[in-house]
Amino acid sequence: MDFQRTNGHSVTHLTAHIVWVTKYRYPVLSGDIKVRCRTLLIQICEAEDVQILKGVVSKDHIHIEYRPSQDISSIVKLMKGRSSRKLQMEFP
Repeated sequence: MDFQRTNGHSVTHLTAHIVWVTKYRYPVLSGDIKVRCRTLLIQICEAEDVQILKGVVSKDHIHIEYRPSQDISSIVKLMKGRSSRKLQMEFP
């Protein structure tokens, strides 16, 4: 394995492939919105101690690694909720 998270009694390697789409699959994640979405997702992952794998944030998916104390549903909720709110405020 290339990277493992360790603590006193365990070694973990939990990964996820998260895909999202816009309402009615409109192609709005392009140009400045795509760049801002990427920076927001990187900031959210750093704040929540979630590691982005492969160093890439695509316009419609992301590969992450997370701690065992976190559940994937709350990570997705944070990423989608925070990024959506910020993008709607900045790009009405």
